[in-house]
Amino acid sequence: MKIAVIHDYADVFRGTRAYPKLKDHEVRIFTDAYTDPARVVEQMSGCDAVLLTQQRVPITRQIVEKLPQLKLISQTGRNVSHVDVAACTEHGIVISAGGGSGAGSPYSTTAELTWGLIISSLRSIPYEVERFKQGHWHSSVGTRLHGRTLGIYAFGHIGGAVARVGKAFGMNVVCWGREGSTARAKAEGFEIAPSREAFFENADIVSLHLPLNKETRGIVTADDLARMKATALIVNTSRAPLIAEGALVAALKKGRPGFAAVDVYEQEPVTGASHPLLGMKNALCTPHLGYAERGSYEALYANAVEQLLAYAAGAPINVANPDAIGKR
Repeated sequence: MKIAVIHDYADVFRGTRAYPKLKDHEVRIFTDAYTDPARVVEQMSGCDAVLLTQQRVPITRQIVEKLPQLKLISQTGRNVSHVDVAACTEHGIVISAGGGSGAGSPYSTTAELTWGLIISSLRSIPYEVERFKQGHWHSSVGTRLHGRTLGIYAFGHIGGAVARVGKAFGMNVVCWGREGSTARAKAEGFEIAPSREAFFENADIVSLHLPLNKETRGIVTADDLARMKATALIVNTSRAPLIAEGALVAALKKGRPGFAAVDVYEQEPVTGASHPLLGMKNALCTPHLGYAERGSYEALYANAVEQLLAYAAGAPINVANPDAIGKR
């Protein structure tokens, strides 16, 4: 098969243990970050299969209709929300999507990054590192974790891990979310906020750990942000649209909350420093690093390669659209 691997930003795939298993196939690897659908078509043109890393690029009906040779999409992980499944099925394109990213991941890796962002923001680490390189001694005063209130919005795999670390730092951990979420938090001995309003008003740090769906889109409102302290930090390592569109930038300009640490954006990848948060002194931004960890990639790509090989052998696995089988 001719296989395209697109949006491999860090050029990781060719260094994985799974890559040599495709030695009998023609593999084209593209590492550039872009949002232009025409570029997707250009890179996948003439290929029988494509390997997609997470949800980095939407595969729309318009793209599918311009790729008559495409027969297989091998997706890392089970999430196919970025793929027009109906269009693929109509055109006989099999979508193989299964498997996770290894023990504890991506839960542990995202939780780890969350704490990296929290500490980096509260102690002005990126700023002080750059100032030090320029010949200056320290010029900021940080904020400690011990005794502060950490608000966890949604006590799931990641939120729970972040909460436990906060407890280990001696923080007062307060949780909020749906009934199932708060029940899990309470069962582990964590405090539940008496109200949504109190959750945002009293937290020194609010960390978001919800999945994105139609119920959670925009669930954090401008009013929620306005209730936060002028000294508070909001952290989002989940999905950008959890916060109402435009609300975070507006809130930071008004000074409530005073700070944000963000790993996710409404449209990714963000190139050319085009996102407004990147120009704000009270925002610490990373380019969606939450799951970007070598062990996680090894597991994700191992599964994706097995899906490619299974299809080549005539026995596709982890098929998300079985009605597409046999249409080619």
